[in-house]
Amino acid sequence: MKLTVIGCWGGYPAPDGATSAYLIEKDDFSLLVDAGSGALSKLQNYKHVMDIDAVVLSHYHSDHIADIGVLQYAWLVNSFVHDRNEILPIYGHSEDLGGFESLTHKNTEGIAYDPSKTLEIGPISITFQKTNHPVPCYGMRITDGESVIVYTADTSFKQEWSEFANNADLLITDCNFYEDQDGSSAGHMNSKDGAMIAKEAHVQELLLSHLPQFGDNYDLVQEAGNYFTGEIRLAKEGFVWEKSR
Repeated sequence: MKLTVIGCWGGYPAPDGATSAYLIEKDDFSLLVDAGSGALSKLQNYKHVMDIDAVVLSHYHSDHIADIGVLQYAWLVNSFVHDRNEILPIYGHSEDLGGFESLTHKNTEGIAYDPSKTLEIGPISITFQKTNHPVPCYGMRITDGESVIVYTADTSFKQEWSEFANNADLLITDCNFYEDQDGSSAGHMNSKDGAMIAKEAHVQELLLSHLPQFGDNYDLVQEAGNYFTGEIRLAKEGFVWEKSR
């Protein structure tokens, strides 16, 4: 299983950047996890839009779904140009009916996932963890049967993450704040929060994402390193992860 960071900024994209979006590939199957602002432009550096097999969304805040609309237009245009009558499935929760209903368009179909059950999409299995966030939001444990990626999506710290992320190969955490800042009221974590989850869950690698546009982001890595001794990386567009053999 291969992961490519398409977007990693929180709230709004930095210059030439994109907010939350991750491309996961297994064999010939391509899954887009979240589709934030600027994601479609970045995604096309790696995949033709019609080569995306499915999309799954954590929640309906704009920095995670802003490019769903333009992705729908891209499928509409390319379906006409290339005479392809295919439907792109977009999976999301139905706790926000307005957000969920917007997923269905002429060439896309919104499909509600049940957060209490495992979602099977092609060769990939996803289980869900409800996050602490101002709106309903779900983190994901994603596996192809050989490796495990855990994505916290947007959340403040909660102890349940340690069990949910147990022994993951890669943990992608919300890291919207520095260690001396408390982001819990906004539903986000800081560098210490993510590192403590990584430590308690015994993950192999920690990827700090949903990054702030202020300060020196590399300080986040140094701060996290005070609590987690494993591999720590700072997310950036184009970063590629594959499980070490």
